[in-house]
Amino acid sequence: MKKVINRPEDFVSEVMEGIELAYGDRIRFLDGDRRILLSKYPVSNGKVGIVTAGGSGHLPLFLGYVGQGMLDGCTAGNVFASPSAQKMAEMIRACDHGSGVLCLLGNYGGDKLNFSLACEMAEFDDIRTETVLACDDVASSPAETAGKRRGVAGLILAFKVAGAAANEMLNLHQVADAARRALASTRTMGVALSPCIVPEVGRPSFHIGEDEIELGMGIHGEPGIEVHKMLSADEIAQRLVDTIEADMPVPPGSEICIVVNGLGATPLEELLIVYRRVALLMKSKGVSIFMPHIGEFATSMEMAGLSITVMRLDEDLKRWLSAPAITPFYTSLNK
Repeated sequence: MKKVINRPEDFVSEVMEGIELAYGDRIRFLDGDRRILLSKYPVSNGKVGIVTAGGSGHLPLFLGYVGQGMLDGCTAGNVFASPSAQKMAEMIRACDHGSGVLCLLGNYGGDKLNFSLACEMAEFDDIRTETVLACDDVASSPAETAGKRRGVAGLILAFKVAGAAANEMLNLHQVADAARRALASTRTMGVALSPCIVPEVGRPSFHIGEDEIELGMGIHGEPGIEVHKMLSADEIAQRLVDTIEADMPVPPGSEICIVVNGLGATPLEELLIVYRRVALLMKSKGVSIFMPHIGEFATSMEMAGLSITVMRLDEDLKRWLSAPAITPFYTSLNK
C-alpha cells in the first residue's frame, strides 16, 4: 500500500485538522471536537439548519459542503463508517437556529439508524427535525424499489437546493420539500475502473481486471450491475446516460443540470471528455444544460472511475441551484 499518510489510525483526525487549518475562515470545530464541523458564517435567527453525516473517504462529500448557502454542520465517521448517534445529536443541537434542523443524508443503514437515534435525542431538547434521504443511484435497485437505492453524487445538488431554500427563510417543512423535490428529479449512475484502499485495511477492497470496468459500482465498492471489457469515454457516457434516461426520461425542451463526478483518481481531462459526449447527446435531443458540474464532488478514496448525475430542472430548482454559496470545496457566485 502506497499512501501519503502518517499512521493509518490517525488518517481521519489529521484530515479533519488539515481542513480546519486550511479553511478556518469558513468552518470551525464544535468545541474543539475534530469530528464535528460547523459553518463559521453568520446565520439569521430562525433559519432552518441543514446537516449531514457519513463515513470519511469521500471528500469533498460530506465535509466539504459546510459553509454559506449549503450545510450548517457535518460530522464524520471513520473511513466508510457512520459516525455515532451522539456526535450527530451534538451537531443537530449546534445547528438549530430556532426553526428546526433538516437532516439530509445518503440512504445507508448505519447513517439512517444513527440519525434516527440522534433526532430522538434532539427532540428531548424541543428541537424539531426532518430527515430526507438521497436515493439517486439507479444501478443499486430497480424503479419499483427505488426507496432502496443508494445516495451518491446527487446529494451535492440536494445540499445546494436545501441550503438556498433555507436562506430564503422557508420553514422546516418547506425546506425538506425542496430537498425532496430536487432528489425526485435526480438520477445518478457510476462506473469503476479500479479499486480503492481503506488506510486501516491496507489492501484493495475489491478486484477489477486490468481490461475491465464495473458499471453501477457503489462508492464503497458495492457490486454494480455488469462487469464489462473496457469501453471508450463516449461508450461509457452513452451507457450511463441511456440507463439514467430509461429510469427518468428527459424529453426534448427540458432543462437539466449535469454532474460528471470523478471518484478520486480520474483526471479532469477525462471527465471533460465524458462531459463533451453527454453535452452533445443532450444537444441532439433538444435538451439544454444549466450549470454543469465537472470535477470531484463525491469520491471513494483513490478509486478510478466516474459517475454521471442528471437533475431535471424547474424555475425553483434553477433559482436555488444558482443562489450564492461558499464552502471549502464548492463556491457558486451566480446570480
